[in-house]
Amino acid sequence: MAKKHLYFNEAERLYVVEQCTIAEIASKLGLGDKTVRLWKEEGDWERKRKQFLAEKQSFATELYVFARKLARSIMDDWDQGKDVSPGKLYALTRLLPLVVKVKDYETFASEKEEKEKINLEDLLKKALAEAFGDTISHQTEDFS
Repeated sequence: MAKKHLYFNEAERLYVVEQCTIAEIASKLGLGDKTVRLWKEEGDWERKRKQFLAEKQSFATELYVFARKLARSIMDDWDQGKDVSPGKLYALTRLLPLVVKVKDYETFASEKEEKEKINLEDLLKKALAEAFGDTISHQTEDFS
């Protein structure tokens, strides 16, 4: 119980925000995989992770749309021979690195999620093959 009091919130943050796997969390915090899995179920971390990613993606989309509108406004002013507001230019120069950073994070998160799916599938095939012999592994390939 003392470990839960000390590590539960950090484990949840690592899973939801940092997108760490259960094994990574267990290793970082010196906990057992089973403990982290139980906490994950108890705290509904999977739902929280999906919600966090959806909100982050939504924010990234809004940020991207805003940056495009701002850039379009600057270009329109320029094309019409109007003075371009220094505030608009400053805002755009501050937004562009953020858009790139968010895009990089989204790419990293999606690659990590895809890698986890592949690893899970391989792990299941291996476990089934060990438990039931090679005949089951050939049957699971037919379903892929």
